[in-house]
Amino acid sequence: MEFVLLFIIAVASGIVGALVGLGGGVILVPATLFIGINLGLISDITPQTVVGLSVVMMIFTGLASTLSQMKSNTVDYKTGLIFFIGSVPGTMLGAWINKGLDLPSFNLYFGILLIVLSIILLVRDKLKPVRWFVEHGTKHTYIDSEGKEYVYGYPIWFAFLLTFVIGIMSGLFGIGGGSMIVPAMLILFLFPPHVAIATSMFLVFLTSIVNSASHIYLGHVPWLYTLPVIPGAYIGAKFGAQLNKKLKSETLVLVLRIILLLLGIRSIIDGLF
Repeated sequence: MEFVLLFIIAVASGIVGALVGLGGGVILVPATLFIGINLGLISDITPQTVVGLSVVMMIFTGLASTLSQMKSNTVDYKTGLIFFIGSVPGTMLGAWINKGLDLPSFNLYFGILLIVLSIILLVRDKLKPVRWFVEHGTKHTYIDSEGKEYVYGYPIWFAFLLTFVIGIMSGLFGIGGGSMIVPAMLILFLFPPHVAIATSMFLVFLTSIVNSASHIYLGHVPWLYTLPVIPGAYIGAKFGAQLNKKLKSETLVLVLRIILLLLGIRSIIDGLF
């Protein structure tokens, strides 16, 4: 039974992760904790093992999504590599901090993080674009399928600092960093949504390799449960990446807001009660 449940969760995580650039951890982590601990349907589940399972899964969601997005030329590989270099030390530090969290604390902090991110996206349209980062950093140009031109960019030093902090959160909560880097790319660096999501999934793929190595070393990966999760996540990510190409940018941002808000509320309730 637990293998079937994990496969279903992994497929859903892969679809949502590739669709909005999250990596899938924000679905897999709370869903597995709820079904495994609250309902008692998956044995031997702890916050640490769920995070370990999540980061291994995201290697494959990131890979599947990146391979799908390569044909549409929406992955900014140079940016992905720069963000990856900045996030590596933060990811290792976050994995080390994770081992000291109990379940209520994990749920509470995780929920607060998700709600903060959803609020940022909720007020995004009401905020004036922060053009300072683009004007004082490396500039990139992208022309979408409708012929609209986007100019985006960032200072390298700020990108390293930002991704170091995001790396800590990624290693701590097993969410891949996409849920944090995508809002920053949209609001601060003025990335086109489709480019932000595709580049985020490339980053998720790279950081999850390092993240997984850290959690494997700490003994947090339940290898038996990776058997249904890896193929489920890969299948879901391929489908989500295809769906991403068919949706409008505004729709993608709306989906991202709703998912983060609902998951954040649920996680805080679990942490408090």
